[in-house]
Amino acid sequence: MRKLLALIFPLFMWMGLWAQTYPKAIFPGDYPDPTILRDGKDYYMTHSPFYYAPGFLIWHSQNLANWKPVCRAVPEYEGSAMAPDLVKCNGKYYIYYPSDGVNWVVWADDIRGPWSKPVRLDIKGIDPGHVVGEDGNRYLFTNNGWVTPLTDDGLKVAGESRKVYDGWKYPKNWVTEGNDMYLESPKLVKKDGYYYMVSAEGGTAGPATSHMCVAARSKSIFGPWENSPYNPIVHTYSSKERWWSKGHGTLVDDADGNWWIVYHAYANGYHTLGRSTLIEPVEWTSDGWFRTARTAPSDLPEGQAVMELSDDFSTPQLGLQWTFWKEYAPNALSIKDNTLEVSGKGESPSDGRLLLATATDKCYKTQVEITTGKGNQGGLLLYYNEKAYAGIVSDGKTFTVYRGEKEPLTKPNIFGKTFIAKILNQGNRLTISASKDGKGWTTIQTVLAENLDVSSLNHNVYKGFHALRPALYSGGKGKASFRNFLYRNAIPQEKDMRAYLMVFHRDETHGLYMAVSRDGYTFTAVNEGQPVLAGDTIASQHGIRDPHIFRGPDGAFYLAMTDLHVFARRDGYRDTEWEQPGEAYGWGNNRGLVLMKSWDLINWGRANIRFDQLSAGLGEIGCVWAPEVAYDDEKGRLMIYYTMRFKNEQNRLYYVYVNDDFNRIESMPQILFEYPMDNISAIDGDITKAGGKYHLFYVAHDGNGGIKQAVSSRMDGGYEYDPRWYDFEPKACEAPNVWKRIGEDKWVLMYDIFSIHPHNFGFAETSDFINFKNLGHFNEGVMKTTNFTSPKHGAVIHLTKEEADRLVNYWKENQRNYDRTRFLKKTE
Repeated sequence: MRKLLALIFPLFMWMGLWAQTYPKAIFPGDYPDPTILRDGKDYYMTHSPFYYAPGFLIWHSQNLANWKPVCRAVPEYEGSAMAPDLVKCNGKYYIYYPSDGVNWVVWADDIRGPWSKPVRLDIKGIDPGHVVGEDGNRYLFTNNGWVTPLTDDGLKVAGESRKVYDGWKYPKNWVTEGNDMYLESPKLVKKDGYYYMVSAEGGTAGPATSHMCVAARSKSIFGPWENSPYNPIVHTYSSKERWWSKGHGTLVDDADGNWWIVYHAYANGYHTLGRSTLIEPVEWTSDGWFRTARTAPSDLPEGQAVMELSDDFSTPQLGLQWTFWKEYAPNALSIKDNTLEVSGKGESPSDGRLLLATATDKCYKTQVEITTGKGNQGGLLLYYNEKAYAGIVSDGKTFTVYRGEKEPLTKPNIFGKTFIAKILNQGNRLTISASKDGKGWTTIQTVLAENLDVSSLNHNVYKGFHALRPALYSGGKGKASFRNFLYRNAIPQEKDMRAYLMVFHRDETHGLYMAVSRDGYTFTAVNEGQPVLAGDTIASQHGIRDPHIFRGPDGAFYLAMTDLHVFARRDGYRDTEWEQPGEAYGWGNNRGLVLMKSWDLINWGRANIRFDQLSAGLGEIGCVWAPEVAYDDEKGRLMIYYTMRFKNEQNRLYYVYVNDDFNRIESMPQILFEYPMDNISAIDGDITKAGGKYHLFYVAHDGNGGIKQAVSSRMDGGYEYDPRWYDFEPKACEAPNVWKRIGEDKWVLMYDIFSIHPHNFGFAETSDFINFKNLGHFNEGVMKTTNFTSPKHGAVIHLTKEEADRLVNYWKENQRNYDRTRFLKKTE
């Protein structure tokens, strides 16, 4: 068995479990088709505007990581403008771009403008790439390997187009967007006597593995072009990757001589956000080719593009964050006294006037105060195109709630012509609300729609290469007024927290319980102390244990539980004591976990995971217990770590990576920590990051079982053994969980004293993870419960006041008792 596992684990290491810093998203959100220019120590970048106008927002950076907007170069243009090339030639700046079936160019002496009006070039094709040839003349490459000579000023065609490149033929079995090669996006640089051309192939959306960047080189721009042996340079190989449809790349060198490639991709699961701009380091090989590198010689500083999206309309000019949709109508706007007035048009969001901003977060909140004029309707939307949008619109009398692909709802507007509209987007799940004064957002009167799925409002369904963007809408004949537009990331930080949530199970029901505390000392169970999730309805063994809850970097809640009922034979769920013979596989043997994800602690998605089915080498699992969830910053992935053993061997702590949807394991188990003494088990791991170190508290079955600590500089291993015991119990305890007191440099170590009767939780407090103060047990010291006793294996996280209120109020209004006989009748 050990030999088999030794073969399996290195294989999965090869498949990509090493630490990867890149790619980095320097432009999160809808910033597709990036084109980058280095001008001395300055870098400039622009992207496809499509139907958003004014277009071609130019960004500036001096370190490739921190970017700020400079100007919008082209106020209006014909059709949908896309895939530009930003270049500097003979002291002037140029943007070449296709739109309305032909290519265009604009130019400027200063990149900040003013820019010329668009000049039409009689060149068909798309995705232009400008280059100065070996003859000193200027040329424009377009898709499918065509090149066209330009005049010296770059503003006219100087000869016939000709085809010079056929692309790189990728394997026929690769899953791409269609039958066409989609040879596009030629971007050229010259280095060491060669022209290097980076092109896109495979299509730009569709399957995760559709897109790619390929490279070719030639001594002449006319060829012959030699394809790189390292092709594809950039590609998404699997739907498990964080970024889908990676492609459309441009090479750039920095002022220190390092090379990089920028390209676009969809965040896995977030096509609604559009294609982000990513960057990776490039290394040059001894044979004169380039390829992406895992690390950079000179790492980029932490940073991203920064443009304030919120707007108090305090200046008379419209901010750079705003664009119109399929028009450029500045005369329809006026800004005065911190109010934006927008003249309406059309009769609905399908043909109305829209001002849009680019969302950059997976979880965000946007709101605005709206006043509707006579004959007008105003609203706040998330808008993809004329057929795909969601949000709230009112004429002052009724609210129309647009719900994407569902039929709209109509509700009375009790607030009148002036109201505040808010949309909370949590991972493509919307809560749409309205208020008179911006207070009481969780009441029945304010919440107009919730848990609304808008994940399908994207290019793969509606085409167009757009994104789901926050939009101000004005329809009808009058004007709508907007004040205090707000956009912000909605992932709460510690400063936003006002409450604590504890999850635990009880042996009586093998169900999940939740308790809320406002001060971190006294906890009250919701649902009047009854389970909020019945284990017999969600687990394969009809019972759950060892719940752990975690708030992910996306703001969602991740709940992991052991799929195990230890009294299943007694309670009629199983004919045998355990799933597998106890003499061979040990006490409580099981092979699965229950994974659940929620954005609001009320509506949950669920997956039942069997670890013995991940690989033939895992068929002899004796237990999979006590899962906990963390986020590995180094790898940028969710991680589950848990207790596992093979047959009746000692228990060790393992970890795996899991997808963002929390329904699929994406790596083979790796050892996180094992006790240094032979045949001594380590179980129930709990990791807390503090002071740049990872503190792993765990249970050591070394004599009288209790809590020990190991410390590492990385999350996924390297933990140093510490012989000290950290609990204060004379009898055995388990299930350590460390949680921070809000606003204080104090952490609480909580553990389950299962060996006393009645069993209880114990607590200790620390500020340095060295010295711990004993806080005693629940209801025997400062820690209290009000309506429950004997909790088992708990975990605590922070909540905002709004989240806590919503959870408590929900269970007051929807109380339900656990009824085991009802489930048994269903299974008879």
